[in-house]
Amino acid sequence: MPAPFLPESFSTPANCAACRTSIKQGSQSFYIASLLLPVEIREPAYSVYAFCRMADDLIDRQAGGGDAIRALGAMLDRIYGGNPGPSFVERGFADVANGFGIPRAVPEALIEGLAWDAAGRRYETLDDLVAYAVRVAGTVGFMMTLVMDRRDPQVLARACDLGVAMQLTNIARDIGEDAANGRLYMPLSWLRDGGIDPEAWLAAPCYQAGIRSVVDQLLAEADVLYERSLSGIAALPGNCRVGINVARLLYRAIGRRIAAGVDPVTERAVTSWPQKLKLVGAAMAAPTADRTRLAEPGIRAADFLIEAVAATPAPRRRPAIPPWWHVGARSVRMIHLLQGFSARQAAIEAANRNRPFLVRQESKFVTGK
Repeated sequence: MPAPFLPESFSTPANCAACRTSIKQGSQSFYIASLLLPVEIREPAYSVYAFCRMADDLIDRQAGGGDAIRALGAMLDRIYGGNPGPSFVERGFADVANGFGIPRAVPEALIEGLAWDAAGRRYETLDDLVAYAVRVAGTVGFMMTLVMDRRDPQVLARACDLGVAMQLTNIARDIGEDAANGRLYMPLSWLRDGGIDPEAWLAAPCYQAGIRSVVDQLLAEADVLYERSLSGIAALPGNCRVGINVARLLYRAIGRRIAAGVDPVTERAVTSWPQKLKLVGAAMAAPTADRTRLAEPGIRAADFLIEAVAATPAPRRRPAIPPWWHVGARSVRMIHLLQGFSARQAAIEAANRNRPFLVRQESKFVTGK
């Protein structure tokens, strides 16, 4: 698969390493899956994850306040204007957004969902909850699919299915932790149908029959999406399918742990390292070429994102990274990359000396403090 044509790269090797550390510390499941992706996909994936995590942290710290939203909007202005700031997250994501043709509507939707999250928004119906999940998780599926050089609406729809399935699994797993923080993501109508008053339960959360029923429904909805997402995985480049299927299986296994009897109010369902390794083996052995469900209708709440991708021109391309046996070509390419990185790093350091109110590029997103 050809790498993107980038007329200018904003990030440095230190930036890439910082993004890699962010995912390694923040999500074991995603990090394990990423190791099975080719390097030309893995490194941009780290930048996507680092951006999502940074946005979540910033909005969470400021309780979804207007200052956080404005700061992230200004960041997107810089990124999509070709003038990213000094943080490693911003520069890494600028390379990915510009190099892979990610429309601004996608990270904007992510930020909107995170703002709903921080504001403690409640969801009356499953459709309302799915609209939230599209924003905070489906957008990640969109960005990863674009990084893997797939822009077809049907493939994007299946990627969104997988992201939403993972988010529904997270909600089922974290109901106790969320309740302790005053947050409630289970559909309110489902709770009332089970004879549960949402506010009364939030004041004294426990794993009773009505809650178990809601959790089972969430996991059943997630399973439908996990199954449908397989056709999208089959449409990805061959060297990406195992890594994405590993992520799918790892998250699905968490849901199955809950369904097997874990009480998510008092216990957090996890998979052990032997189980993780077993699932990696299962993903490597599983066939991923069946596209029979690729054309099924997608989640309607994601239509605006598919339309945004369709309206965004695909990026220009440059020749693929030379194969490993072309030692001379790869050596020349590496020398050129290192020379470019060195020159850009020197320019960044000179700019930082002239702007002392900005933190160093390698530090976490923070300004002036």
